[in-house]
Amino acid sequence: MQPQVLFANAATDIAHQFGLDQPHFIAQCISFSIVAFALYKFAYKPILTVLEERRQRIAESLANAEKIKQELANAQAKAQEILNQANVQANRFIEEARQSGAKVLEQESQKAMATANDIIDKARQAGEAELARRKTELRREVGRLVVATTAKVAGKILTTDDQQRLAEETNRQLAA
Repeated sequence: MQPQVLFANAATDIAHQFGLDQPHFIAQCISFSIVAFALYKFAYKPILTVLEERRQRIAESLANAEKIKQELANAQAKAQEILNQANVQANRFIEEARQSGAKVLEQESQKAMATANDIIDKARQAGEAELARRKTELRREVGRLVVATTAKVAGKILTTDDQQRLAEETNRQLAA
């Protein structure tokens, strides 16, 4: 026998041993093909579609996360820049306030010195006025005492003209 025929006979014997029946086998192949097609069409393909959509969403989420991370870094950089600008501006305001304070202090010091000088001048004028008043009183008193002493020494009562003349002479002598 030929090797091909032997091989075909051996295959047929093995198929009979396993209970392979050709008409049933073809029907089973057709049934398997229909079930495989139905599963592919109604189960496998939708699952692949869902998995693809999920993969795309994950990719988008990763891209969005990276974008958000970049935006966060930008926002932090902007916040730091704003803080730096605010710090510089605050320092400038503080320096301006110090300068204004120094100016106000200088102005107030000058006002206080002017007020003190005015008070000293007024006190000096008041003292001078008081001194002049006291000198005038003292001259009157001395004049009165001279008139009274002269009257006692002379032993006579002086007239008003004599009293006035003696007071004027005493004032002239005290003034000189």
